[in-house]
Amino acid sequence: MSKIIITVAPTGAWPSKKDNPNIPLTPEEIANDVYECYKAGASIAHLHMRDDMGKGTMDTKKFEETVKLIKEKCDIVINLTTSGDLNATDKTRQAHLKSIKPDLASYDCGSMNWMHNSLFINHPKFLEELGYTMQENNVKPEIEIFDAGMIYNSLYYIKKGVLKEPVHYQFVLGAAGGTAATVENLVYLKSLIPEGSTWSALGIGRGHIPILMTAIAMGGHVRVGMEDNVYYGPAELAVSNAQLVERAARLIKNSMNEVATPAEAREILGLKNGDE
Repeated sequence: MSKIIITVAPTGAWPSKKDNPNIPLTPEEIANDVYECYKAGASIAHLHMRDDMGKGTMDTKKFEETVKLIKEKCDIVINLTTSGDLNATDKTRQAHLKSIKPDLASYDCGSMNWMHNSLFINHPKFLEELGYTMQENNVKPEIEIFDAGMIYNSLYYIKKGVLKEPVHYQFVLGAAGGTAATVENLVYLKSLIPEGSTWSALGIGRGHIPILMTAIAMGGHVRVGMEDNVYYGPAELAVSNAQLVERAARLIKNSMNEVATPAEAREILGLKNGDE
């Protein structure tokens, strides 16, 4: 019987109320949504921010306000994005880490074509700077993997000391321009990571359920939420992020495993205590 961490990614940078009217966008909506997900079994919240027009932003004040509201409600592990605004600079992508010092933050370990119409740039110079910023502020990188080359990049940064072992990987499968969300691809990617690493996986859109179930079967951790999938079933919009968390928790329990609490997630990932 294993303790499996559920991460909820409630908002992302792209889905809108037109895609699903239940997606949270404001700090208050996100905080309330995260609290409901926490009660449903999520132990990590992966957070993006939106500006007043609903577009992705790296506005530090938005992050600060949202994190403050969440911490007033529960002790869920805070995981902040360092992307989600294609117009952000290297500076604005990490300013909030220095201000908030979250438990975790995303570390996108390479560049790629994005949605077949733009570029997602993670320059080597930025990745080195980001790695050291995280070390200086006691933030654990969540190494986001969209294709196999990003794993090999991470091995280089581990060797160089930019990333410290044991590392934590998040396999992001099904993004347009990245690796497809298949069972075979998840098994392959997991085989490449260093021994002793922890890992989680998600499938975007229709890949959501296959990757969720495969990750549980393989003993990994899982991520759900409207950042990755606004549907609960075919042509059925999710009524909330908590609904997606509840299903993940049910599958974990049905597989004779246990849903990790925030305290257990911190222990599994080697994070600082929640009151630090």
